[in-house]
Amino acid sequence: MNQQDFLQQGEGQNEDKLAAWNFFQRAYECQMKGHLDEAVSLYRDSIEVFPTAEAYTFLGWTYSFMGQLHEAIAECQRAIRTDPDFGNPYNDIGAYLIELNQLDEAIPWLERATKAKRYENPAFPYMNLGRVYERKGEWLRAIESYKTAVTLDPEYAPAKKNMMRLISLMN
Repeated sequence: MNQQDFLQQGEGQNEDKLAAWNFFQRAYECQMKGHLDEAVSLYRDSIEVFPTAEAYTFLGWTYSFMGQLHEAIAECQRAIRTDPDFGNPYNDIGAYLIELNQLDEAIPWLERATKAKRYENPAFPYMNLGRVYERKGEWLRAIESYKTAVTLDPEYAPAKKNMMRLISLMN
């Protein structure tokens, strides 16, 4: 997400949006450096000034790095309430449910992510659906999901690798 997209969201004063954007950027930098507690605090500051689906989603992502998957899911649900068109939190909930080995529960979230109006990485939920179907032993469905991910992003190496591995196992 860039600053211009952030500033165009919802209603509110541009100075509030700019302040929220600055907190969001600092939080992301902290998160990438592994300073997770500081990132959580800064994402919360961003949300307090101007709540966005991105800030809630990234806060959830930070909680997932901390192993707090239930908190991560709760933040993604807040993101969805803030902007139901934003695809990332649907996919992230699905991914967290996969980590919790709740495969059947993950599927509807991932399917909703595939239909999201606003999603920068639409191949991700197909990759995750492939992971679910593969773990469930539904290899043909897994291959189709991986294939869709590769169609959407031909450079997506993990999806290519998983698709080719399953195809070779079936031969």
